[in-house]
Amino acid sequence: MSTRSILGMLYTLRGLRELGEDISPVLSRYGIDLEKVDPTARIDRALELKIYVEIAENLKDPLAGLKTGTFFGFAGYGPLTMLLMTCANAYEALQTGIRYQQLTYLFGHLSFEPGEESSALVLTPVALPPRAYRFRVDGELSGTYKLVRDMQLALGVDMHALRIEIPYERPADADAYETHFNCPVIFGKRPEIRFWISNTALQIRFPTADPTAHAMYKSQCDQQLVAQRTDTELLSGKVLSHLDFFSRHFPSAAEVASAFDIAERTFRRRLSEENTSFRELLDQVRYRKAQQLLRESTQSIEAIALQLGYAESASFIHAFQRWDGHTPAAFRNTSHK
Repeated sequence: MSTRSILGMLYTLRGLRELGEDISPVLSRYGIDLEKVDPTARIDRALELKIYVEIAENLKDPLAGLKTGTFFGFAGYGPLTMLLMTCANAYEALQTGIRYQQLTYLFGHLSFEPGEESSALVLTPVALPPRAYRFRVDGELSGTYKLVRDMQLALGVDMHALRIEIPYERPADADAYETHFNCPVIFGKRPEIRFWISNTALQIRFPTADPTAHAMYKSQCDQQLVAQRTDTELLSGKVLSHLDFFSRHFPSAAEVASAFDIAERTFRRRLSEENTSFRELLDQVRYRKAQQLLRESTQSIEAIALQLGYAESASFIHAFQRWDGHTPAAFRNTSHK
């Protein structure tokens, strides 16, 4: 798991505060004072994502994620900004942005989908609980749009989106999205975000194209990538923390690997090197959650099974016996004595 600039989180949290959202309980829990955070600091991606998940659960405005994107500063991307600006055209800038996406504030994965008349910048979001999922999808969508619009203003070119696709189902406040992006917005069609741009616009030459300066900024971006690839703790611990976000629908190994910006094969290999597996870690999280629910709630065994992601109670009972040596009912009776 890598670290990255804390600026993305600062933009988001300050934006939420300015929008009137009460984020102070979460900030207090993590000892964060927005006025004292060093903007040159780095933060572990897993910790940043955990903070967003907790904040999303108590947001008043369902459009808060969409609105936070407007608070991101163009200059905050550092050398990446100038690397993109010195590209030959929009197509090269998109390809460069994809190559150096780890220097952005995204958690999702960027790719490019070519077409005959138009092509798409594709963002595959990470799997998160429902409220956090919409918050992060909207924030990353809006933040990416803000970066593209800021580049257009700086370059004096026009490469607006023909349409935008958003992965979740159409919300009640869907009209706000077309107003925000000034183009048609389609909801729930596919599981990725897509910005569709005409191929003609992608060939527009940048007036700031500069191969010599581009090489210099590329070197600086390469150095930043190296700085991000520093592991600070065991991957298994981070996976446990990430899985703890979920109930009912747990992500797959591939989805967790994507959230951690690691190839699935590498993800599984590193867990094996730590003498564990994704399945074992998922079992640990489910077992701990099951114990807590059996001790502290009056929910039925069937309801607890659903909350732990089992389609039927028999599968949960069998799994719990494997973990604990007792049935869930026996465990509950013993713990209540």
